[in-house]
Amino acid sequence: MGTIFYPKMLPQDNIDWIRHVSLIGRSNAALARYDGILRGIVNPEVLLSPLITEEAIISSRIEGMVTTLEEILASEGYLKIDLSESKKADIQEVNNYREAIQMATSELEIRHLYIPVIKSLHKKLLDGVRGKNKEPGEVRSWQNWIGPPGCSIEEATYVPPPPVLVWEYLNNWEEYLDSEEKDPIVQIAILKGQFELIHPFSDGNGRVGRMLIPLIMYNKNLISSPMFYISGFFDQNREEYYHRLLALSKDNDWDGWIDFFLRGVEHQANENAGKANKIIALYAVMKNAVPEILKSKYSVQVIDALFTRPIFTINDFVRDSGIPYDSGQKIIMSLKKNSVISVRKERRGQNPSVYEFSDLLAII
Repeated sequence: MGTIFYPKMLPQDNIDWIRHVSLIGRSNAALARYDGILRGIVNPEVLLSPLITEEAIISSRIEGMVTTLEEILASEGYLKIDLSESKKADIQEVNNYREAIQMATSELEIRHLYIPVIKSLHKKLLDGVRGKNKEPGEVRSWQNWIGPPGCSIEEATYVPPPPVLVWEYLNNWEEYLDSEEKDPIVQIAILKGQFELIHPFSDGNGRVGRMLIPLIMYNKNLISSPMFYISGFFDQNREEYYHRLLALSKDNDWDGWIDFFLRGVEHQANENAGKANKIIALYAVMKNAVPEILKSKYSVQVIDALFTRPIFTINDFVRDSGIPYDSGQKIIMSLKKNSVISVRKERRGQNPSVYEFSDLLAII
């Protein structure tokens, strides 16, 4: 049997804070700049909706699930009929991720980010997809391990603490979450790393752990809404990401993990800020252009629908916007004629035409 690892209880007392001073400053400054942009967005749920979808796709890709933005945004009818059951499951997992984030955002208005909320996240994440038989929403009751697909526990690269100790570790994790640390971003790095070491669920720990990052940032008042997308950095540096996490158990190298995490926050804060600014600028352009083109009372609903779902059919459009079908059809024709949207796929048989809002897709 692989050697079980027993993480040290938090807080960590072997951190070289001097080593991290520069990166702490840069990551906090970058996150503050991003939050300044976030605070200026009247309806971030609409404007940043495509970025939430991108985060969900990338987080799932880290786990080996491959799907595309088109597949996620596609109508339930026009594309999915041609997909394999495996692909449909991948799409459902991404959709579950998006819904879990939205659910957690609502819950945090009335509840603290404690284990019951995290269990709800996990239950939503595994709803109806692979892992649905692995105790969704429940702290694991059996020994799990990490390693190549199909490996035995003897071949595992990491074996977390036994289930009998998991709740003790989670209670300690909650206490540390509530405590004051020298720097909150470093604290989040430690919370994320410790969560992976505890591995409290039978499946889905990586995705839940990544989902917790923006939620804890929001919980700690570092950002004004839980919309921070870090999976892109982890995916671009996947080998180092796994190496740094594994080094926590192999070498007790918390400084290496913290350094990597701080770099990730700085990089993604700058990246997120750049994308958010471009989306805001495009929204401002559309607020002038669309009413001028349509001369319609539905202009605001039209713009919000385009930003929420930039790849769509007529049925998607009228459902998202709440505009009557006949009016929606005329609006789409007018937007197409004025090059606001374009045809992505021509109508074929029973499959309707698919349109795209290219200017937004170019940003995301």
